[in-house]
Order: sequence, then C-alpha cells, then structure tokens
Amino acid sequence: MTKLIGYARVSTRHQDTDRQEVDLRAVGVRTDDLYVDRGASGANASRPALDAALRALERGDTFVVTTLDRLGRSTGNMLTLAEELRTEGVALRVLNLGGGDVDTSTPMGSMVFTVMTALAQMELEIKRERVLDSVSKRRAAGSDLGGRPRKISESQLKNAAHLVAADVPVAEVARNLGISRATLYRRLQTAQVSEATEALDSPEIVAGMHPPSLPGLTVPIERI
Repeated sequence: MTKLIGYARVSTRHQDTDRQEVDLRAVGVRTDDLYVDRGASGANASRPALDAALRALERGDTFVVTTLDRLGRSTGNMLTLAEELRTEGVALRVLNLGGGDVDTSTPMGSMVFTVMTALAQMELEIKRERVLDSVSKRRAAGSDLGGRPRKISESQLKNAAHLVAADVPVAEVARNLGISRATLYRRLQTAQVSEATEALDSPEIVAGMHPPSLPGLTVPIERI
C-alpha cells in the first residue's frame, strides 16, 4: 500500500516545526509517517530524521515537504535528491513551490520539476563560467591564484632589489623567492624598502629593461 512520508526541519532548536507539521497532516501524512529534524542545518550532509524518512520510502510512495528548502540549502543538492527519488519510483510533493502545490507524480508537477532542473543547471554553468573568467583575468594580470601569499621579509625585498639592480634576471630572483615575477614587481613597488625599490618604479623596469645604475649600491654575492 502506497503512503505519504512527510518531513519537516528547522535549523535551530529554538524554532519549532508546528506550522510544517500542521500543513503535512492536512494533506494526509499520518503522525507515524512524519519525520522531524530539529536543530539540523540544511548544509549538513546527514540529518537523522531525513535519513530515516528516506529509508522508510518504498516504490509508489510520495515524499512530502512544505517547501523545497526543507531538503537543503543548495538547489543542486535538492534537485539531485528529487531525481534520485524519482529513479526509485518515489514521487516528491512540495506543498508550496512557486505559490502552488507541486507533485512530481503528476504531468504538471513533472514538467515544473524538469524546468527547475534546467534552470538550476543553467545557473551552475553561469557560475562556472564566471569563475573561469575571473581566474583567466587574474592569471593574465599576474595575480596569485589560491593559497596564502608567501611572506617576504623586508630584508629579502632589499636583497631582491639589489640583485635586480645588479642585472640578475628578475625571473630568477622571483623563482628563488618562490613567487611570480609580477608579484615581485608589485611588492617591490609598494614596499618602501630602499633606494633600489624606488628605482624599480621607473617605466624602464616595467618594460623589462635594466634599471639605472645606483651609486653606492652593494650587491650581495649570494643569491636568495
């Protein structure tokens, strides 16, 4: 015999599920078939009552929630769960979805679900494209990508400035410091470490040319 399995959830124990439980019972969910999670965030991968409700479902049953966000915070995860239910022969009924009662066991409900899935996938693709575009722009600008920036001491910056002023290739100095050439330029330009740093601000250095000679500049023998 097919049945309705209801599920209600609140994120904190200070909230109550009374309204959800009333609405679920009103559509025919029996008390014994009503599962409630209290103090369970939608971001949690495992929610005891939800897990129990899913185990209780059998082919032909209908899983009922008041709103789709009771299943989780991520649209993608919610739709994935709904698709898994459908492949198991279980319908999903959302009492308030877009202002109406949607049941995937009906043609109209199935269509709404399909549209929602397509929109969620499109949203995911747009976000992915934005991330890739941002990474590409940052890489082109020579920005660091991910991870904590390497800490470079003032003495290391001074030493790097001396080496660059002594015609040591910028790429080699940056490599020894474990940073990119663009990052080395940026840190030397923004940190007021020595006369050598100020000299690096000239257009010649930005263009990749050697800096002007600096009187009295001592070039260390060792390389950092």
